Amino acid sequence: MNFNTQKYRVRQRRTQSVLFWSRYFFLAAGLLALGYVGYALVDASLYQAYQTWRFEQALKSVKPAIGSVEQLQQPPLPAPVEADRARVESAAPKGSSLGQIEISSIGLTAMIEEGNDRRTLRRAVGHLPGTALPGQPGNVVIAGHRDTFFRPLRNIHTGDEIILKTLNGSYRYRVDLTEVVAPQDTDVLDTSNKAILTLVTCYPFYFVGPAPQRFIVRASRTP
Repeated sequence: MNFNTQKYRVRQRRTQSVLFWSRYFFLAAGLLALGYVGYALVDASLYQAYQTWRFEQALKSVKPAIGSVEQLQQPPLPAPVEADRARVESAAPKGSSLGQIEISSIGLTAMIEEGNDRRTLRRAVGHLPGTALPGQPGNVVIAGHRDTFFRPLRNIHTGDEIILKTLNGSYRYRVDLTEVVAPQDTDVLDTSNKAILTLVTCYPFYFVGPAPQRFIVRASRTP
């Protein structure tokens, strides 16, 4: 056996060894990724179920008027809900539950939380801090992931009704338009002297990896 043949066989054994262990590495990485996705989906589902239950219990006590814009005279709420509500009305701190969004035409229902950080958007749709709160004049901006809560937006149409349910009342909006914009086109988030709602998610809906564009739904409040 000459030197070159021996050297070739050493390289071949090393290559086989690397390929052998690479299979187990990628298998483990894949299982970990699937495990995290499964955990995130279960966590979001349980969180939504719990927050929805709390919100519905609060609504049974409050019974707000549809379309109301004034502060209602309401009976006392259970202590945890009353505390959440007081925080929301004062400054809407991060993580506060603002209510629920419902678009029955596309089968979308989700709880709304204050904030647009990763944890908030993993468990709910997020109200963009600094924009109008539901029921206030101005631009209410709500963001959500295209592969979870806001995935049904791919089927939304002009004229569809959107309802924001809060402890102060339910506010109805009618979709005026949908559009696709670049991430730097932040004028869609600007304030307005009208009562409008802007929904934001990534686009395209079936894109793998970080999506390059944003899908916008603009709606106006109706009586």
